[in-house]
Amino acid sequence: MASSRRIFLRNSAMAMVGVGAAPVWLERALYAKGDPAAMRAGDGKKILVAIFQRGAADGLNIVVPHGDPEYYAMRPSIGIPRPGQGVSKEDSVVDLDGHFGLHPMLAGLRPMWDARHLAIVQAVGSPDPTRSHFDAQDYMESGTPGLKATNDGWLNRALPPAAGKVSPIRAVALGPNLPRSLRGDNSAIAVDSVSSFQVKDAGASAILQSLYSGSHDEVLNGTGRETFEAMSILQNLQKQPYQPSAGANYPKGRFADNMRQIAQLIKANVGVEVAFADIGGWDHHVNEVGATASKGPLANLLNEFGETLAAFYRDLGDRMGDVVVATMSEFGRTARENGNRGTDHGHANCMFVMGGDIAGGKVFGKWPGLAKEQLYEGRDLDLTTDFRAVLGELVSNHLGNRNLKAVFPNYDGTARDFRGLLRA
Repeated sequence: MASSRRIFLRNSAMAMVGVGAAPVWLERALYAKGDPAAMRAGDGKKILVAIFQRGAADGLNIVVPHGDPEYYAMRPSIGIPRPGQGVSKEDSVVDLDGHFGLHPMLAGLRPMWDARHLAIVQAVGSPDPTRSHFDAQDYMESGTPGLKATNDGWLNRALPPAAGKVSPIRAVALGPNLPRSLRGDNSAIAVDSVSSFQVKDAGASAILQSLYSGSHDEVLNGTGRETFEAMSILQNLQKQPYQPSAGANYPKGRFADNMRQIAQLIKANVGVEVAFADIGGWDHHVNEVGATASKGPLANLLNEFGETLAAFYRDLGDRMGDVVVATMSEFGRTARENGNRGTDHGHANCMFVMGGDIAGGKVFGKWPGLAKEQLYEGRDLDLTTDFRAVLGELVSNHLGNRNLKAVFPNYDGTARDFRGLLRA
């Protein structure tokens, strides 16, 4: 019977959490030891990177439906101007298909779109109607909308069944705490920083390692072994100064730092299969947009968000053929602006899906329209795509885990609900 285990190494700024039989290190750490051949190529394992935009991002001002006249009628002061409306290029929509376009601060994503490595899903999200940040994030990370009793996360359950040895860094979150998405039976770690990771008390570490290895408890022994193996890998990585490839320039900010470190771990071939990062600050009730579209809180946040995704894509280069990045937020914003030049808690939203195997250059999902009779409860963008259909397609056809009933236990969708995001 599986037993739960939880290890927190507070002095070393790493947490490892898991339940079940302890995996053993996959012999893949040659990069961390400086082996040139291992640095040049990956092992072909598919990787899924999940990004959570905490705070309920305004999908209507991120992927702008500039071809829908109701958009400008409901957002007279915060709507992003369509091209040719007498404003500068820096302040107008980056047109994608004549109907949808990107916020101007996301112009750096256009090359990915043109290369058909970036897809967008509009009117997507959780079918649960809650407008509570806490509940909505919990439902989306657990993958069970409306159910509060779920203890584990969809991304942990998404890991394919282990075939032999697996890496202790198989599932990793960049940040101080393990997110709900990665909690579960499969071992996962949270690392605050690869570069600053250190064991402050080597003597205590050695004692703990000896105690774990000498334990007759299979779970405790396995947990200790993989914890210290992960520590060794991270310390070895520090000996190889990381320089992003192809001139990739990550902006300043915690989100950018975390994505740069995820790129480092992927390129190090240390066995990453799923990774998680988040970026907060999307709850724009007041002054969402400044005097122009390129100014204000949303523009500043999108600048970091877009530049980071573009740098990650450039940095990984050909490795993006094995990687898919999916972004999500707990819910969207009201279709109509409020009296404070902001927006309030809404319903459906947009998702970005990026990768070498993505059938990009297209906005997926049925557009419900923004006329009053088309809105959810007369105020929000209506939902036409369940977020689990998007993630389910990535889990099934990219990661190779076909058991979607286990990944999303109360979801009735099947492969027929997939949007065709991945190349055949």
